[in-house]
Amino acid sequence: MAKREEYIVGLDIGTTKICALVGIPTVEGVDVIGIGTYPSHGLRKGVVVNIEATVRSIRRAVEEAELMAGCEIHSAFVGIAGGHIKGMNSHGVVALKSREVTEDDVRRVIDAAKAVAIPMDREVIHILPQEFIVDGQDGIKDPRGMSGVRLEVKVHIVTGAVTSAQNLIKCVNKAGMTVDDIVLQQLAASEAVLTPEEKELGVALVDIGGGTTDLAIFHRGSIKHTAVISLAGDHVTGDIAVGLRTPIEEAEKLKKRYGCALASMAPVEEVEVPPVGEGQRPRKVSRQLLAEIIEPRMEEILGLVEEEIERSGFRRMIPSGVVITGGSALMEGIVELAGQIFDLPVRRGYPKRIGGLVDIVRNPQYATAIGLVLYGAKGGRRADFQPHEENIFDKVSRRMKEWFKEMFS
Repeated sequence: MAKREEYIVGLDIGTTKICALVGIPTVEGVDVIGIGTYPSHGLRKGVVVNIEATVRSIRRAVEEAELMAGCEIHSAFVGIAGGHIKGMNSHGVVALKSREVTEDDVRRVIDAAKAVAIPMDREVIHILPQEFIVDGQDGIKDPRGMSGVRLEVKVHIVTGAVTSAQNLIKCVNKAGMTVDDIVLQQLAASEAVLTPEEKELGVALVDIGGGTTDLAIFHRGSIKHTAVISLAGDHVTGDIAVGLRTPIEEAEKLKKRYGCALASMAPVEEVEVPPVGEGQRPRKVSRQLLAEIIEPRMEEILGLVEEEIERSGFRRMIPSGVVITGGSALMEGIVELAGQIFDLPVRRGYPKRIGGLVDIVRNPQYATAIGLVLYGAKGGRRADFQPHEENIFDKVSRRMKEWFKEMFS
């Protein structure tokens, strides 16, 4: 049985499913020793809308993971997503006091960079350093000890709605656990599916979940842009349910089992469609028709991602192309459709650097959960959020003041 201090838990609270994953850090990455999944009830587009239903779903997923791993789960690294998440780039400048960069100088320049106007109902989730500049010399990852008179930093700041994050953490607390840290979902997924070479050269990660599609752009080894699009797999399921007049649950099964994102690739085959009401007989439709329902919506989702990439100004900085992950990444034809829309190399993002239950978790739908464990293993600080704290973001702010300990660990 794994000791509590040995294992790390990632909790991916998604719109479609909740996944709890237990891993033990290794030299290569993590060994997965337990996983639990349960249908998600109580979330819409990544945001909690029913606390009790969400708590029940979390408990069921965690119980399954505990049973498989043979341990008790007391805390977890929790992923956060939703349309309320916003990212922006900022720039800070300070004069060096002793003509040599110290840790205090790094703190001061980060404070200068994050001194931007943020509405009262929003709080900082991440401050992600992109590069430091010492006396005009850019591209510096760790400036400590360098000589100079002027220190600058470029950072990416991720903010979220205070209430949305508090409700998410409240659900985890009510399920009997504390929160080690809250992590942006696409940041977590990038830990699992992207290579250092891709991040250095430039790559876009597209995580197509149930309620939201998350985008993260990397260049020169750091994150340059993040965005959340409130269209995803659930909208495809809804289209199938309406188009084929079948229950949502059956539409989801049809999408997973027979769905194809490109109608021209759909096999010549018929599938049985269950009816909505009683007394009606199931009917058969071609997979071609199913694909013709799916393709326009997938084209819309990927088209919105393409527009966001263009809007970000980093379109020319992603020669490595696009990596698609999340549950919808498994759909047949999605890589080919994305290739047509982005006009870039496209591949599916399968989790890497994992051992243990590889045959189960080497799947794009587990990318975020595995990434959360990798984030924790890499040095994510255990903030140990408590249920009784009035402002849950006080601890986030204190942890952000020590961000460089994570970066340089």
